[in-house]
Amino acid sequence: MAVANLTTSQLRLVFQDGNDPITGKPVFKGKSFNNVKTIATADQLYAIANAFSGLQALVLYNVERKDSLDIHQA
Repeated sequence: MAVANLTTSQLRLVFQDGNDPITGKPVFKGKSFNNVKTIATADQLYAIANAFSGLQALVLYNVERKDSLDIHQA
């Protein structure tokens, strides 16, 4: 049986940076934060993302969490 251990987490904030002048589709820019505590909850990360977005000139579009897992046999 395989076991997965959470090793690292990353918080990524996606901001809308206007629209493409040719297609009219939105243009996005991202800012990533490494070394996020793996025990951080979704509510905690969302609160931090909102705090950081208040310091930005761009509009916060999405908040993402990227986890890395180490999978091995038990």
